[in-house]
Amino acid sequence: MTSEVGMTSEDRSATSTLFDRIGLLYTGDPAREEIEDAALVVEGGEVVWAGPAGAVPHADERVDVAGRCVIPGFVDSHAHLVFAGDRTAEFAARMAGRPYTAGGIRTTVSATRAASDAELVTRTAGLVAEMLAQGTTTVEIKSGYGLTVEDERRSLEIARGFTEETTYLGAHVVPPDASSADAYVSTVTGEMLEACAPHARWVDVFCERGAFDADQSREILLAGVKAGLLPRIHANQLGPGPGARIAAEVGAASADHCTHLTDDDVSALSSAGVVATLLPGAEFSTRSPYPDARRLLDAGVTVALATDCNPGSSFTSSMPFCVALAVREMRMTPLEAIRAATYGGARALRRGDIGTLRVGSRGDLVILDTPTYVHLAYRPGVPLVTQVWKEGRRLV
Repeated sequence: MTSEVGMTSEDRSATSTLFDRIGLLYTGDPAREEIEDAALVVEGGEVVWAGPAGAVPHADERVDVAGRCVIPGFVDSHAHLVFAGDRTAEFAARMAGRPYTAGGIRTTVSATRAASDAELVTRTAGLVAEMLAQGTTTVEIKSGYGLTVEDERRSLEIARGFTEETTYLGAHVVPPDASSADAYVSTVTGEMLEACAPHARWVDVFCERGAFDADQSREILLAGVKAGLLPRIHANQLGPGPGARIAAEVGAASADHCTHLTDDDVSALSSAGVVATLLPGAEFSTRSPYPDARRLLDAGVTVALATDCNPGSSFTSSMPFCVALAVREMRMTPLEAIRAATYGGARALRRGDIGTLRVGSRGDLVILDTPTYVHLAYRPGVPLVTQVWKEGRRLV
């Protein structure tokens, strides 16, 4: 089992590695975000030094970055990777003008329930490998395509094999075989929660019309908190609603989607310190309005970017693609977008050891075959990730 994307705890290296001749080091550290003509030293899986190339300390090994840009590994804080089946027909229908209503989730539920553990592991492993190749070194993985006690439990057990950041999303939608919405909520907050809590760090709910209303969402999140899980929420994706305000009320780490927000919603997120995790791949794939990142940033809200990788509304594993969308469609600068994809994602997971390259941070870094991270938006679709290192070991 791996402790994070593509890495076992036994693989952590005690050898010190110097990354030298870095053209631009984006540290993700708010105190000093960018260092030109830089160097970085990783030892024991952690960053032990970062600064100008002229003041480099001794290290056991040297990697010549040759003027390229180095950034922290991407932190993808919202993904649905444990599933089976295919929804290309649904995607084609949307591209022909059919609106997205989230109803296709039930199609994936049926396929996932029918899949073997081995099939689900193979699919999840493939998506994690795609993410790693594109620079993602930490990914959050949700359940939510089982919607029975046993299928939700096994989904989280599978997810736990790939990441520490697992999220119990039994409250994705009400399954068609439930006797009623209220009866299903009782299951989600009762025997399903009891079975799933040992395998999860987070609890989540899809607070949306056609899914769970305000009272149900609040009940589910508070039950998860009582069981020792931390709250996050799908909020305000398909239209205005109570999700963002519930996030603030229960102290959620993040409110995700945030496409349709009122001024009061934005104020609540800002005042409560809730991260707004934006998922532009979903808007791209559903031809929906993009969230207004500029409005959130100007209000002092921390913004994260994530892929929302799932088979229905955002089947992309590419954080670089989401960075490009954020710059082009959501009024973010390249600096704001790269910050949201690294430091912001770490904040959404309440992690201080990832998303930055400062002393004490985990040695997760990406070398881009370009002099600056701006090229992620400037050259969209071009494979710019040339090396990926995790805890001081090269994995790509």
